Amino acid sequence: MNQILLITDGCSNVGISPVVAAAQALAEGITVNVVGVLDYGELGEFGMTEIEEIAKAGGGLSRMANTRQLSQTVQMLTRKTVVQTIQQAVHKELQHVLGTSSLEALPPDKRGEVVQVIDDLGETSHLRVALLIDGSASMKPKLHAVEEAIRDLALSLQARQGKSEIAVFHFPGTASGEDCKLDLDWTTNIGGMTQFLPRLRMRGTTPTGPALMHVIDFYRKSHYGNRKNDETDGMMSDYVV
Repeated sequence: MNQILLITDGCSNVGISPVVAAAQALAEGITVNVVGVLDYGELGEFGMTEIEEIAKAGGGLSRMANTRQLSQTVQMLTRKTVVQTIQQAVHKELQHVLGTSSLEALPPDKRGEVVQVIDDLGETSHLRVALLIDGSASMKPKLHAVEEAIRDLALSLQARQGKSEIAVFHFPGTASGEDCKLDLDWTTNIGGMTQFLPRLRMRGTTPTGPALMHVIDFYRKSHYGNRKNDETDGMMSDYVV
């Protein structure tokens, strides 16, 4: 399961629309989830609208959080998206086998088996998360909360039974550019993912769209971007008769 987890306050102001970029990610089998750390007033409202539109276009979920809630929200969103992705695959398989995507259409005993399979796969499935951090100047007051959220996300991924891989990016790479910096290449060493934190500096503009496109290209070069979740197809064959 491939996903981008974007932490931002919205309000992109450089380059391609992040909504267009998120739609491109979804087309290549990458779900885009967004955690918004919002400001107050009109700026916060604008940021919220953009965040919701990015997640919708990317086939993912969005959640808004204040700095105190950020760690919990990041963990919750990652886990919830895993379950949602598996549910979608299960419903697809039910449609193929039974002609229905509704769990309620199953006999009670089979329904229980399917729910248990969903729970089990949520913990054991292979998960890839590209963490994309908005490092623009407006995020500077939220830096400590972002660092804590990343540490807690690492603990959450380490607690999974299944294989977890993570890569970390922040944007902009330079104060005035559209670039995006790779802080950590794909690794299963989740405990070491926090080593880049002392180097993280919040500055410059907010090129969210170009940053998303950069991560999509990273998936492509890693031979992950075009791999759909086909490995989940047929996984219900032993449970649905």
